Amino acid sequence: MKRIHSTLIACAVLAASSVWAQEATIRKNLTERLPQLQKIDEVSKSPMAGLYEVRVNGADIFYTDAEGNYLIQGSLFDTQAKRNLTEERIDKLTAINFESLPIKDAFTIVRGNGKRKLAVFEDPNCGYCKRFEKDLQKVNNVTVYMFLYPILGPDSTEKSKNIWCAKDKNKAWSDWMVRDVTPAVASCDSAAVTRNVELGRKYKITGTPTLVFADGSRVPGAIGADQVEKRLN
Repeated sequence: MKRIHSTLIACAVLAASSVWAQEATIRKNLTERLPQLQKIDEVSKSPMAGLYEVRVNGADIFYTDAEGNYLIQGSLFDTQAKRNLTEERIDKLTAINFESLPIKDAFTIVRGNGKRKLAVFEDPNCGYCKRFEKDLQKVNNVTVYMFLYPILGPDSTEKSKNIWCAKDKNKAWSDWMVRDVTPAVASCDSAAVTRNVELGRKYKITGTPTLVFADGSRVPGAIGADQVEKRLN
Protein backbone atom coordinates (compact mmCIF):
# COMPACT_ATOMS: atom_id res chain seq x y z
CA MET A 1 0.00 0.00 0.00
CA LYS A 2 2.84 2.37 0.87
CA ARG A 3 4.45 1.70 -2.49
CA ILE A 4 1.18 2.44 -4.32
CA HIS A 5 0.70 5.61 -2.30
CA SER A 6 4.23 6.77 -3.10
CA THR A 7 3.72 6.00 -6.78
CA LEU A 8 0.50 8.06 -6.86
CA ILE A 9 2.25 11.01 -5.21
CA ALA A 10 5.11 10.77 -7.69
CA CYS A 11 2.67 10.72 -10.62
CA ALA A 12 0.81 13.75 -9.25
CA VAL A 13 4.07 15.69 -8.81
CA LEU A 14 5.17 14.73 -12.32
CA ALA A 15 1.84 15.83 -13.80
CA ALA A 16 1.94 19.16 -11.96
CA SER A 17 5.50 19.70 -13.09
CA SER A 18 4.51 18.97 -16.68
CA VAL A 19 1.64 21.46 -16.56
CA TRP A 20 3.91 24.12 -15.08
CA ALA A 21 6.49 23.53 -17.79
CA GLN A 22 3.79 23.80 -20.47
CA GLU A 23 2.53 27.08 -19.06
CA ALA A 24 6.09 28.41 -18.84
CA THR A 25 6.67 27.55 -22.50
CA ILE A 26 3.49 29.34 -23.56
CA ARG A 27 4.36 32.43 -21.51
CA LYS A 28 7.91 32.55 -22.86
CA ASN A 29 6.98 32.10 -26.53
CA LEU A 30 4.05 34.54 -26.53
CA THR A 31 6.00 37.20 -24.62
CA GLU A 32 8.99 36.96 -26.93
CA ARG A 33 7.04 36.75 -30.17
CA LEU A 34 4.28 39.25 -29.32
CA PRO A 35 5.89 42.07 -27.31
CA GLN A 36 2.75 44.18 -27.88
CA LEU A 37 0.69 41.65 -25.93
CA GLN A 38 -0.09 42.89 -22.43
CA LYS A 39 1.49 41.11 -19.47
CA ILE A 40 0.04 37.63 -19.11
CA ASP A 41 -1.91 37.22 -15.87
CA GLU A 42 -2.63 33.52 -16.16
CA VAL A 43 -2.27 30.52 -18.45
CA SER A 44 -4.63 27.58 -17.88
CA LYS A 45 -6.13 24.64 -19.72
CA SER A 46 -9.38 25.38 -21.51
CA PRO A 47 -12.28 22.89 -21.68
CA MET A 48 -11.14 22.00 -25.21
CA ALA A 49 -8.32 19.43 -25.41
CA GLY A 50 -5.02 20.95 -26.56
CA LEU A 51 -6.28 24.52 -26.20
CA TYR A 52 -5.02 26.85 -23.47
CA GLU A 53 -6.62 29.98 -22.10
CA VAL A 54 -4.37 33.05 -21.88
CA ARG A 55 -5.72 35.82 -19.63
CA VAL A 56 -4.37 39.38 -19.80
CA ASN A 57 -5.49 42.74 -18.41
CA GLY A 58 -7.61 41.09 -15.74
CA ALA A 59 -10.39 39.73 -17.92
CA ASP A 60 -9.26 39.73 -21.57
CA ILE A 61 -9.24 36.16 -22.89
CA PHE A 62 -7.18 34.64 -25.71
CA TYR A 63 -6.53 31.03 -26.65
CA THR A 64 -3.36 29.30 -27.80
CA ASP A 65 -1.89 25.89 -28.54
CA ALA A 66 0.50 24.02 -26.24
CA GLU A 67 3.56 25.71 -27.72
CA GLY A 68 2.24 29.24 -28.06
CA ASN A 69 2.62 29.06 -31.84
CA TYR A 70 -0.84 30.44 -32.51
CA LEU A 71 -3.03 32.99 -30.73
CA ILE A 72 -6.80 33.06 -31.13
CA GLN A 73 -9.11 35.92 -30.17
CA GLY A 74 -12.80 35.08 -30.02
CA SER A 75 -15.42 33.01 -28.24
CA LEU A 76 -15.22 29.33 -27.40
CA PHE A 77 -18.61 27.61 -27.66
CA ASP A 78 -19.76 24.31 -26.21
CA THR A 79 -21.98 23.16 -29.07
CA GLN A 80 -23.50 20.28 -27.11
CA ALA A 81 -24.54 22.35 -24.09
CA LYS A 82 -25.13 25.43 -26.30
CA ARG A 83 -23.02 27.63 -24.01
CA ASN A 84 -20.63 30.48 -24.74
CA LEU A 85 -17.77 29.39 -22.48
CA THR A 86 -15.73 32.54 -23.07
CA GLU A 87 -18.62 34.78 -22.10
CA GLU A 88 -19.25 32.74 -18.95
CA ARG A 89 -15.58 32.96 -18.01
CA ILE A 90 -15.50 36.74 -18.48
CA ASP A 91 -18.70 37.11 -16.44
CA LYS A 92 -17.04 35.22 -13.62
CA LEU A 93 -13.84 37.27 -13.82
CA THR A 94 -15.66 40.61 -13.85
CA ALA A 95 -18.22 39.78 -11.16
CA ILE A 96 -18.49 42.36 -8.39
CA ASN A 97 -19.25 41.56 -4.76
CA PHE A 98 -22.56 43.41 -4.44
CA GLU A 99 -22.30 43.61 -0.66
CA SER A 100 -18.96 45.42 -0.94
CA LEU A 101 -20.37 48.31 -3.00
CA PRO A 102 -20.19 51.61 -1.04
CA ILE A 103 -23.90 52.41 -1.23
CA LYS A 104 -23.32 55.55 0.88
CA ASP A 105 -21.92 57.04 -2.35
CA ALA A 106 -25.10 56.24 -4.27
CA PHE A 107 -28.62 57.58 -3.92
CA THR A 108 -31.43 55.08 -3.53
CA ILE A 109 -34.55 54.70 -5.64
CA VAL A 110 -37.18 52.36 -4.20
CA ARG A 111 -40.12 51.11 -6.23
CA GLY A 112 -42.86 48.91 -4.82
CA ASN A 113 -41.65 46.64 -2.03
CA GLY A 114 -38.00 47.21 -3.05
CA LYS A 115 -37.07 43.58 -2.32
CA ARG A 116 -34.93 43.07 -5.41
CA LYS A 117 -31.58 44.88 -5.62
CA LEU A 118 -29.77 46.55 -8.50
CA ALA A 119 -26.81 48.92 -8.70
CA VAL A 120 -26.33 51.14 -11.74
CA PHE A 121 -23.42 53.32 -12.85
CA GLU A 122 -24.59 56.14 -15.11
CA ASP A 123 -23.33 59.35 -16.69
CA PRO A 124 -26.01 62.07 -16.86
CA ASN A 125 -24.95 62.99 -20.40
CA CYS A 126 -25.11 59.42 -21.70
CA GLY A 127 -27.84 58.99 -24.31
CA TYR A 128 -28.02 55.23 -23.72
CA CYS A 129 -28.49 55.92 -20.01
CA LYS A 130 -31.46 58.18 -20.74
CA ARG A 131 -33.04 55.47 -22.87
CA PHE A 132 -32.36 52.90 -20.15
CA GLU A 133 -33.86 55.15 -17.44
CA LYS A 134 -37.12 55.46 -19.36
CA ASP A 135 -37.28 51.68 -19.62
CA LEU A 136 -36.35 51.21 -15.96
CA GLN A 137 -39.51 53.10 -14.95
CA LYS A 138 -41.42 49.93 -15.90
CA VAL A 139 -39.58 47.75 -13.37
CA ASN A 140 -41.33 47.49 -10.00
CA ASN A 141 -40.49 46.00 -6.59
CA VAL A 142 -36.83 46.96 -6.82
CA THR A 143 -34.28 49.04 -4.93
CA VAL A 144 -31.88 50.80 -7.30
CA TYR A 145 -28.57 52.13 -5.99
CA MET A 146 -27.66 54.87 -8.44
CA PHE A 147 -23.96 55.64 -8.71
CA LEU A 148 -23.30 58.89 -10.54
CA TYR A 149 -20.41 58.08 -12.85
CA PRO A 150 -19.37 61.11 -14.95
CA ILE A 151 -16.86 59.94 -17.54
CA LEU A 152 -17.97 61.90 -20.61
CA GLY A 153 -16.42 65.26 -19.74
CA PRO A 154 -16.55 68.28 -17.42
CA ASP A 155 -20.25 68.97 -18.00
CA SER A 156 -21.07 65.41 -16.86
CA THR A 157 -19.14 66.07 -13.65
CA GLU A 158 -20.95 69.37 -13.10
CA LYS A 159 -24.38 67.83 -13.65
CA SER A 160 -23.52 64.91 -11.38
CA LYS A 161 -22.48 67.25 -8.57
CA ASN A 162 -25.65 69.33 -8.98
CA ILE A 163 -27.80 66.19 -8.83
CA TRP A 164 -25.90 64.83 -5.82
CA CYS A 165 -26.29 68.12 -3.97
CA ALA A 166 -29.98 68.59 -4.83
CA LYS A 167 -32.46 68.55 -1.93
CA ASP A 168 -34.28 65.70 -3.68
CA LYS A 169 -31.69 63.67 -5.59
CA ASN A 170 -34.25 61.26 -7.02
CA LYS A 171 -36.40 64.04 -8.45
CA ALA A 172 -33.43 65.95 -9.86
CA TRP A 173 -32.20 62.76 -11.51
CA SER A 174 -35.57 61.75 -12.96
CA ASP A 175 -36.34 65.29 -14.09
CA TRP A 176 -33.12 65.36 -16.10
CA MET A 177 -32.93 61.79 -17.38
CA VAL A 178 -36.61 61.29 -18.21
CA ARG A 179 -38.02 64.81 -18.68
CA ASP A 180 -34.94 66.79 -19.86
CA VAL A 181 -35.21 69.33 -17.04
CA THR A 182 -31.69 70.61 -16.38
CA PRO A 183 -30.64 70.13 -12.74
CA ALA A 184 -30.38 73.37 -10.78
CA VAL A 185 -26.96 74.54 -9.63
CA ALA A 186 -26.28 73.26 -6.11
CA SER A 187 -23.28 72.89 -3.86
CA CYS A 188 -22.33 70.50 -1.06
CA ASP A 189 -19.67 67.92 -0.28
CA SER A 190 -19.63 66.05 -3.60
CA ALA A 191 -16.59 63.88 -2.93
CA ALA A 192 -18.83 60.83 -3.47
CA VAL A 193 -18.88 61.60 -7.21
CA THR A 194 -15.08 61.53 -7.34
CA ARG A 195 -15.01 58.29 -5.35
CA ASN A 196 -17.48 56.73 -7.79
CA VAL A 197 -15.15 57.45 -10.70
CA GLU A 198 -12.27 55.87 -8.80
CA LEU A 199 -14.46 52.87 -7.94
CA GLY A 200 -15.45 52.44 -11.58
CA ARG A 201 -11.82 52.49 -12.67
CA LYS A 202 -11.01 49.87 -10.06
CA TYR A 203 -13.69 47.59 -11.50
CA LYS A 204 -12.83 48.55 -15.10
CA ILE A 205 -16.22 50.04 -15.82
CA THR A 206 -15.54 51.70 -19.16
CA GLY A 207 -19.04 52.54 -20.36
CA THR A 208 -22.45 53.60 -19.13
CA PRO A 209 -24.88 52.40 -18.16
CA THR A 210 -23.31 49.46 -16.33
CA LEU A 211 -25.66 47.33 -14.24
CA VAL A 212 -24.58 45.22 -11.27
CA PHE A 213 -27.01 42.61 -9.96
CA ALA A 214 -27.20 41.11 -6.47
CA ASP A 215 -25.45 37.91 -7.59
CA GLY A 216 -22.42 39.97 -8.65
CA SER A 217 -23.01 39.66 -12.38
CA ARG A 218 -22.87 42.84 -14.41
CA VAL A 219 -24.17 44.00 -17.76
CA PRO A 220 -22.43 46.74 -19.75
CA GLY A 221 -24.89 48.75 -21.81
CA ALA A 222 -28.58 49.57 -21.93
CA ILE A 223 -30.94 46.58 -21.79
CA GLY A 224 -34.72 46.47 -21.88
CA ALA A 225 -37.04 46.23 -18.90
CA ASP A 226 -37.83 42.60 -19.78
CA GLN A 227 -34.15 41.68 -19.61
CA VAL A 228 -33.75 43.52 -16.30
CA GLU A 229 -36.72 41.59 -14.93
CA LYS A 230 -35.26 38.30 -16.09
CA ARG A 231 -31.94 38.95 -14.35
CA LEU A 232 -33.57 40.29 -11.18
CA ASN A 233 -35.63 37.12 -10.93
